[in-house]
Amino acid sequence: MKTSTLSIRHETLYRYEKPVGYTLQLLRLTPRAEHSQRIQQWQITSEGKRQSSLDAFGNSSDMFTLAFPHQEIRIVASGLVEVQSADRGRMPDRLSVSPLAFTVPSRLTEPTETIREFSGRHLSAHPGSSQFISLAEAICSEVSYQSGATATESAADEALALGKGVCQDHSHLFIACCHTVGIPARYVSGYLDPGDVAHSASHAWIDVWVDETDYSGWISIDVTHACLQNNRYCRLAVGRDYESAAPIRGIRRGGGTESMSVTVKVRDIGR
Repeated sequence: MKTSTLSIRHETLYRYEKPVGYTLQLLRLTPRAEHSQRIQQWQITSEGKRQSSLDAFGNSSDMFTLAFPHQEIRIVASGLVEVQSADRGRMPDRLSVSPLAFTVPSRLTEPTETIREFSGRHLSAHPGSSQFISLAEAICSEVSYQSGATATESAADEALALGKGVCQDHSHLFIACCHTVGIPARYVSGYLDPGDVAHSASHAWIDVWVDETDYSGWISIDVTHACLQNNRYCRLAVGRDYESAAPIRGIRRGGGTESMSVTVKVRDIGR
């Protein structure tokens, strides 16, 4: 199997119009401990206090607080992660969480009648890996990639109606289609080595549950590129949707208008 060592640097900068009195954020910025990847070196730098834990889905999380006045927050996550191509996209899971936990729709993945009609044309009740790839291709054909066309709070049916979206929308729509036939599917946030092409290095894709003659478990599919996960991907978190797997989510008191900039750089240092 192919192995890569990815050098990753993810910087998030918040600036505020007025002083913020208090900030509380949940960070999911540490790569998951999984058989397909191993952290060689990783650090998160920021002001304030952080308390680390594992959530119910096995994601490494940091509760980050700033309890003094501030008008800027800079969070930098960086390091080296060794990643290995998954055999046919298969992702054995050591967690005790039942896959049925990922059959419950959320606000972002609720299957509307339009989604049910779309899913009915592309997904059978007992699909295999090849049909899931075909579903990803159909989604990309129906929802063309366009940065800025949707927002983080946009639901799957909104992107389908618009016919435009980003990797987050592709993933939500795939999950919603799986929900129409009771197939477990979960959202994955992480990083992608873009190689020599211009592409966002921060990425989202999905894990879907398959029952095949020689394997029963998760396979990981990049819906946006209609391909199986390989050694170009680093996994940060899994969840039911973007909101439960987002790298950073939080609340603040005060501050007025907020501006945010994100810079992500990923490269294979062995390439």
